[in-house]
Amino acid sequence: MKFRNVLIATAVAAVAIPASVQAHRQWMLPSMTVVSGEGSDVWVTVDAAVSNDLFYFEHQPLRADMAVMLPDGSAGEVKNKAQGRYRTTFDVQIEQRGTYKIYYASEGVMGSYKLNGEEVRIPRGTTADKLASVIPAGATDVRTTVASNRNEIFVTAGEPTTAVFNPVGKGIELVPVTHPNDLIMGEDATFQFLLDGKPTPGLTVTVIPGGIRYRDQLHQQDLKTGPDGKVTIKWSDPGMTWINVTTPRAERAEGAPPAPGGRRASYVTTVEVMAP
Repeated sequence: MKFRNVLIATAVAAVAIPASVQAHRQWMLPSMTVVSGEGSDVWVTVDAAVSNDLFYFEHQPLRADMAVMLPDGSAGEVKNKAQGRYRTTFDVQIEQRGTYKIYYASEGVMGSYKLNGEEVRIPRGTTADKLASVIPAGATDVRTTVASNRNEIFVTAGEPTTAVFNPVGKGIELVPVTHPNDLIMGEDATFQFLLDGKPTPGLTVTVIPGGIRYRDQLHQQDLKTGPDGKVTIKWSDPGMTWINVTTPRAERAEGAPPAPGGRRASYVTTVEVMAP
């Protein structure tokens, strides 16, 4: 009977969640976000995957070159990285007091051009500095979109610090008003988001708490950044929560190429909301 009830609950959840929000989501999940010490015996393990249900391994591992920024702003090290069928795992040693950033970031150019009357797609993996070399002389109707992707999580040993939040000016970046390792259920949090180094209004912010496999309501929040690039989040559930920030997509016909000079960017983070 218990197994049958689980099947019924799963079916109800699938009907309750619109198809548009069942797309695969990328995420990183730390074993803890706040640690009490530092040194050779203090570690955080990170799982990284792409899945339908947040924080469950059922689709594919997250394949990316992860990096670590130490609390003093210097580069740290990813250790013991391994890739399995459904997830990537790695460790980060906690040797300093303060806030660590564990992240990856990528940027590329997509689009097309016409040559001798035929449309040609720009090769996948092309970066902005290589764009001129892949578009031949005589090309017309060049249409390009610069796309940035950033995924990062934060771990704090002792008191939270802010050096890891200094923006680099590329893609969407988080500048905390509320520190992401100081989130309490019942207390609103405010984050500011920059696009290419500037506070940007109108960015789409999606907030989904984990555990969606075991409830029939997604508890998703759909928000927008204000004129100063800030958004205030009221937490619906304690625990690990996924946040995705994206540039709005312009409406265009299916299969049509992107408009010239387009810009797309996506930001993902996982934060932990503590019970009061």
